[in-house]
Amino acid sequence: MTVNVKFVGSFRGVSGKDVIALRFKGSVSLRALVSRVVERLPRLKSALVDPASGEPRTNMLVLVNGREIGVLDGLETAVNDGDEVVFVPVMHGG
Repeated sequence: MTVNVKFVGSFRGVSGKDVIALRFKGSVSLRALVSRVVERLPRLKSALVDPASGEPRTNMLVLVNGREIGVLDGLETAVNDGDEVVFVPVMHGG
């Protein structure tokens, strides 16, 4: 199966890519997809993964087929053939 992964804003700049296609043998969790992304594009690791916990960071929006993962199953959201995953950085300021 193939999943298209898009990068927006600073993630696009860090990765040097607008979109990549990842292939998996079957349905995978979003958590597993993030691991595959950082394997393929190691420059994104510090932007996508919290070094203290090893878990995907919470300071980004992740959309699966246009729906934010908070309204799905979070990092356990199943990603299937033909799905689109978009990583959007969130910046806070004061």
